[in-house]
Amino acid sequence: MLDELMAKYIAMPDDKKAEMDEFLSERSEARLWFPTVGPQLDAVNCKADILLYGGSGGCGKTDLIVGSAIENHQRSLIIRKHYTDLTAITDRAKAVNTTEKGYNGSIPPRLKTINGKLIDFGGLAKATDHEHWQGQAHDLLAIDEVVQNREAQLRFLMGWVRSEDPNQRKRTIFASNPPTSSAGDWIIPMFAPWLDSRYPNPAKPGELRWCVMSEDGQDFWVDGPDAKIPSGKFNDDGSDKYLIPMSRTFIPGTLDDNPFYRDTGYAAQLDALPEPLRSAIRDGNFMAARVDDADQVIPTEWIRQAQARWTKEPPFQIPQCAMGVDGARKQDDSCISIRHDGWFAELICAPGTETPHGIDLAAKVIKHRRNDSMVILDVGETTGAQAYGHLSENGCLVKGHLGVDDSIRRTAEKKLKFFNQRAEVIWRFREALDPGQDGGSPIALPDDAMLVSDLTATHWELTPNGIKVTPKKDVVKELGRSPNRGDAVQMAWSAGDKAMTMATEWRADQRVGTLAAKKKYPQVNMGPRRAHMRHRRGQ
Repeated sequence: MLDELMAKYIAMPDDKKAEMDEFLSERSEARLWFPTVGPQLDAVNCKADILLYGGSGGCGKTDLIVGSAIENHQRSLIIRKHYTDLTAITDRAKAVNTTEKGYNGSIPPRLKTINGKLIDFGGLAKATDHEHWQGQAHDLLAIDEVVQNREAQLRFLMGWVRSEDPNQRKRTIFASNPPTSSAGDWIIPMFAPWLDSRYPNPAKPGELRWCVMSEDGQDFWVDGPDAKIPSGKFNDDGSDKYLIPMSRTFIPGTLDDNPFYRDTGYAAQLDALPEPLRSAIRDGNFMAARVDDADQVIPTEWIRQAQARWTKEPPFQIPQCAMGVDGARKQDDSCISIRHDGWFAELICAPGTETPHGIDLAAKVIKHRRNDSMVILDVGETTGAQAYGHLSENGCLVKGHLGVDDSIRRTAEKKLKFFNQRAEVIWRFREALDPGQDGGSPIALPDDAMLVSDLTATHWELTPNGIKVTPKKDVVKELGRSPNRGDAVQMAWSAGDKAMTMATEWRADQRVGTLAAKKKYPQVNMGPRRAHMRHRRGQ
């Protein structure tokens, strides 16, 4: 095609050739960057408020970010996790700008382009780094290798995507390869219609879908931009305030879409990757099973199998046996996990701001407690300790969990001891998930991507004092949040009735109809039974 165009140009009369030269000169001076035809051009023209672009290595993610900032936006913020990761981006931005004039490399770097645009560059390595950008308006927020970052920090930055110019487009661009660790798994539910093969109503690449976020930080997919979702707040006239949906989409890109890398031999490098990295990086498969670390406590596949066993309703004739409760007061969620033998209900989670005091957390527990089930409560911080006291005063059967306490138990084969209670509780849940045990695993878990991240984020080592697992503070640092979902589930399994000890009694209850009555008319338990009170085993 290029040869054909050149032949036509050469054959032009001199006056027409001069006109063409002038036309091309004007256009080239007017634009510093052009997208490649294909997914990159589609991404530039995409109308989504939040775009995820990429998948495969070498598909032009960095160029999309830099080119969009220079050509289509006035004030941009480009993010990588570490400032040292920004070198390739800033070098490319200076190259597109055709000069280093206007570039300030001091942290945080900034570029004032020759066409009058402003680009800030930032890093999010520390858990509080996002706060430096609070109140600073940018009409483009672009994050390269987005899955390396903490979800909460990115959602915070998205709150400042704005412009005083009503005609200026405002958007967020996420550019990334698929995650290779649990820390990046949050991207799957955020773009579930495109990335999650289990999503019931899948979306096509580039198709717009609309989403709102509730006050507890949960995403809800809605029918369109005009969906009316009450916010729980009211206007001055008493009418409902509605949450405003924002559009999202995913546009996949491959190495073949990038003519600058396509013929350089880079494809051979991607082909040489081992599976499942090959499927993730070369093919851009976000749902490719990532490689578990050798010292990961719970294999990801065991969790997936437990999720495949899950049903919407608990098994017939099995009462609520235990509740694992991990409270929070600030930015993290308070989570309650309800267990019916090996079946776990969907997690009940609320922002920590709803449980600032122990009495608030205790009230949530009492609201959902049934069948005199045991409450296993993390008492490692003030809210949990206060809630323990309130629940005990109300006659609830409650057990405090303090992860740093010593453990006197051993693994199932009785060979290894545990470094502390945290290691014991986590390892016991690993044993319950093991599909190779007699009769298989009894565990059935809800489909919850954050739960998977929590359960797979912990690693172990064998010390002279027994099995030691990753301290919770280090897991928080890795995930960028507390693993409250995983902790609640594991605590729920650590104590309370199980079929191995209570199946006969459950069947007896069913024969006399007491359990059927409870299932039909669930009651809040304010204290122990006054008659026929049984001894609860707790293990």
